[in-house]
Amino acid sequence: MLRNYIKLSWRNLTKNRSHALINLLGLAIGIACCLLIMLWVTDELSFDKWNKKADRIYRVASEIKFGGTHKHYAVTPPTLAVALRNDFPEIETAVRFRQYGGSMVKRNNQSFNESDIIYCDSTIFDVFSLEMINGNPRESLTAPNTVVINSSMAQKYFPNENPIGAILKFDNKNDYTVTGVIKDMPENSHFNFDFFVSLTDMEEAQDGLWLGNNFQTYYVLREGVDAAAFEAKAFPFLLDKYIGPQVSQMFGAPFEEVEKSGSFIKYHYQALTDIHLTSDLVGELRPNGNIQYVWTFSLVALFILLIACVNFMNLSTARSSVRAKEIGLRKVLGSLRGNLVQQFLVESILMAGMAFVIGLLFTFIALPYFNDLANKQLSLPFGNIIFWITLIVGVLLIGLLAGSYPAFYLSSFQPIKTLKGNFLDKGGNLNLRNSLVVFQFLIAVLLIIGTLVINQQIHFIQNKKMGFERNQVLILDNAETLGDRAFTLKKELLSHSKISQVSVSGYLPVPSNRSESPLCKTQEMREDNCVSIQMWDVDEAYIPTFGMEIIAGRNFSPDMPTDSNAVVINETAAKLYGFENPIGQKIFGGQNFTPQSDEPLETQTIIGVVKDFHFESLRQNISALSMWLNPRSGNLSLKINTEEIPTLLADIEKTWKKVAPELPFSYRFLDESFDQVYRTETRISNLFSIFSGLSIFIACLGLFGLAAFTTERRFKEIAIRKVLGASAVNLVGLLSKDFLKLVIFSLIISIPIAWYLMNQWLSDFAYRIDFQWSKVLLAGVIAILIAFITVSLHTVKAARVNPSENLKE
Repeated sequence: MLRNYIKLSWRNLTKNRSHALINLLGLAIGIACCLLIMLWVTDELSFDKWNKKADRIYRVASEIKFGGTHKHYAVTPPTLAVALRNDFPEIETAVRFRQYGGSMVKRNNQSFNESDIIYCDSTIFDVFSLEMINGNPRESLTAPNTVVINSSMAQKYFPNENPIGAILKFDNKNDYTVTGVIKDMPENSHFNFDFFVSLTDMEEAQDGLWLGNNFQTYYVLREGVDAAAFEAKAFPFLLDKYIGPQVSQMFGAPFEEVEKSGSFIKYHYQALTDIHLTSDLVGELRPNGNIQYVWTFSLVALFILLIACVNFMNLSTARSSVRAKEIGLRKVLGSLRGNLVQQFLVESILMAGMAFVIGLLFTFIALPYFNDLANKQLSLPFGNIIFWITLIVGVLLIGLLAGSYPAFYLSSFQPIKTLKGNFLDKGGNLNLRNSLVVFQFLIAVLLIIGTLVINQQIHFIQNKKMGFERNQVLILDNAETLGDRAFTLKKELLSHSKISQVSVSGYLPVPSNRSESPLCKTQEMREDNCVSIQMWDVDEAYIPTFGMEIIAGRNFSPDMPTDSNAVVINETAAKLYGFENPIGQKIFGGQNFTPQSDEPLETQTIIGVVKDFHFESLRQNISALSMWLNPRSGNLSLKINTEEIPTLLADIEKTWKKVAPELPFSYRFLDESFDQVYRTETRISNLFSIFSGLSIFIACLGLFGLAAFTTERRFKEIAIRKVLGASAVNLVGLLSKDFLKLVIFSLIISIPIAWYLMNQWLSDFAYRIDFQWSKVLLAGVIAILIAFITVSLHTVKAARVNPSENLKE
């Protein structure tokens, strides 16, 4: 019986090739989109789960409000990990991470710029499941000046050699002995480093300061310990025992009084497996994903698949009148309704199976391009039995879902009426089909509006005036390794006619890990007297190099010796201090300030106020900033004024080699560093646009099929109308209006839903576009045009046919 069903199904498919092709293509594209999205979603949800203790590993996050600043941090004091291990038996072990930025790593005569360097405790191997290839994990990072590298770096620096015991020099200063080699970390990790350097000899790591937050702290709970109960017990204890006394010493008042003034420090835990998708804190080890995007794309995958299934149901029920006599004849000859249901379901499942095969082929072809777009290394898990079981179940589910209504509907026809030709396509069948078309275009309009809003927000970010010039600014790497030669290089570069400014500074105006310290209006340290502010080391050329605007006072001057005790602040800092005229005002504190010190606070004079500029993500508000005249060779920034970039770069490299022939020359442009901050949003925008376009295409395939069939059934009506004088325009309007009504109805439903969803997404940005109703209007126009063009492809053709050709049949 099954063999007969399959044979009959195949005959029906081959008999109606255009109908079958539309269904197959729509289902196959829908399945391919769904597979690609689910591969991406599965990868996002798998982050950090490769760790054996993943369910017991937590990171401590901090929330600090002080001096006009209220922020959430992924960093904590250097002493927290030690206190957790010593004071709480519930803790199995803990580890600290500290980022100091990239370094130039040298071995013999080879030098490379490396950015993926982390300093950590030797307990890292007790917390994370890093697989050691060479070396002893219990001893590798216990000694000072030791480093563990991954297998890629081992091959890069020590090809065909055993690196254990070899020396790597960082920034031409510090020698580190390689004591271990680990396998490259999986990509699905919220941090991924090439070099793990011992913290043992780091002075900062031994500091007893609890009010400085620069270290990421992870801990492992013993089995059976409740994480929430531990948090409720441990963190208040740490505040009372360690932080409270230092706060009291710093402010000269009890900790409770400081808290009453509105300032506070809080700690909470983050489960390791939640960090990638739910954490966007200051001081993250690398940019994380977003759980909203996972849910959004999961819904997009579901909607695309539903649209494809809706196409099948629509086209199958639309063709019901064509198969009505076949069904009536089968019933007269003894076919039971159950047999007919089975026949139609087999036909549907066969179609789904063929679509899955074609969809797999589409996925295989598209996957390399998708990986480039999403910055992933995804692959189809052909060797996974669960994958194949899922596909088989998917074929059955989609076949049953898409074919259930047509099967039960078609098998319910009464044989006498159908054989007499009295079957009419109306009532519930027509209403369902119209509802399905509304559903398709409801989803399509939502995706169109989402695409327009997301793309506009990304365009807003990329083109927003940041308060500084990020174009035509060249950053030279390895500047910190030059030492005093950086100033020699600066002098040489300024002689070039295509370079207008050169700045030696400690910071760039792009998001990075930076710390804040209090600067107060008097020598008295109080919450209402101090501002938590960033302190940047710059030179006198920093502000003109980046095109920043001085709105009050002046810039630093090398001719003013007193500028060594002067600062330039931004507008936000001036507002927080509340000075009516900040120029000439004294502020107290300094970069060497520590709460334990009994020395009076350093006195600084405000000489200028710079217009606010964005140096953090646009998800955050601009915070207080101060600039200090303390040039050091952290960054070498060049303002250039030429379009002949290759020629200029060759000249700069020649100058570099003249000053520092032993150091490699490398560079980057500031706008590239800026764009990296929003690379995730840009990728999401591109993916969303592609999948929105494909979903609209699938919906149009169904509409195309429906229009073709509707037009075919009304050929005689069209012919009679033409004989009676109807024009082609009249006929196109007649045949299109029913479909356009459905599209307009879907617009009415989708607009409030789109408004809510897009406002939710935009709320993550401190600086964002307003939801513009013009985008809704544009989406509506696009949807109506797409529907009209799709339907018109057949109606125009039908309207141009000679009426005698249709009436003679």
